[in-house]
Amino acid sequence: MDIKGLDQILGQMRTAAAFAGGGAARVGNVAAGGATGVKAPDFATTLKASLDHVNGMQEAATQKARDFELGGPDSSLQDVMVSIQKASISFQQTVQVRNKLVSAYHDIMNMQI
Repeated sequence: MDIKGLDQILGQMRTAAAFAGGGAARVGNVAAGGATGVKAPDFATTLKASLDHVNGMQEAATQKARDFELGGPDSSLQDVMVSIQKASISFQQTVQVRNKLVSAYHDIMNMQI
């Protein structure tokens, strides 16, 4: 099994967690700023925060599109298209992370003890 691939997935999840939480990226129990004793978030919390962030981006894109369709004065086609593309890319990234996690799970389950 390729350990490097799992390290990359873990790094992506940490980056997504830091982005979703708005804080510094954590490595183990040490924050990127050098403070020790900071407890890293658990996997379920990180995953839920990431999914909530993707959902929020999709809802915001849908709202901007709806405002543009209704002729809102503060909405432009450029803003709508950019927000839709950001939501799409975010969703695609989530699907790819899910695929990597499922693949890693299958690899672990197929290991002989």
